[in-house]
Amino acid sequence: MSDELETPPFAEVINGALEFTIPVAHRMGVTALEVRPGFAATMVPIEGNGNHFGAMYAGVLFTVAEILGGAIAIATFDNSEFYPLVKDLHVYFRKPAKTDVRAEASLPPEEIARITEEAAAKGKSDFTLRAVVTDADGVVVAETEGCYQLRAHGR
Repeated sequence: MSDELETPPFAEVINGALEFTIPVAHRMGVTALEVRPGFAATMVPIEGNGNHFGAMYAGVLFTVAEILGGAIAIATFDNSEFYPLVKDLHVYFRKPAKTDVRAEASLPPEEIARITEEAAAKGKSDFTLRAVVTDADGVVVAETEGCYQLRAHGR
């Protein structure tokens, strides 16, 4: 048995922190399913998140997708140097969601390299993240396009 402490998987870190960093998302039941450098997937249950006509409330669909920007940034960039924020996010509702939903997004390696270099040189770097939200049958219920920013601490 090793004396070194094992670093928890990124999804575990995100889920542990969500209650304190974004309590409203935690109360919705937003959960990180898979988080690794350049990729994140989240889910949220339909139970407790419905609206007046039996579909998932629009704000919940927005939230499960928006969380991806922070999750990817935490898994991809040096958190002791940088932190993420969302500057703008557009959501495109495609179909009513009547089941639990899954959202996912990714950043290609060349974009990660660009963001890292620019943030190190200028103290910040904007990047675009597109997410797809699907229901339990794989039907696309929403898509988002967000402008996120990676910022250097203290700058």
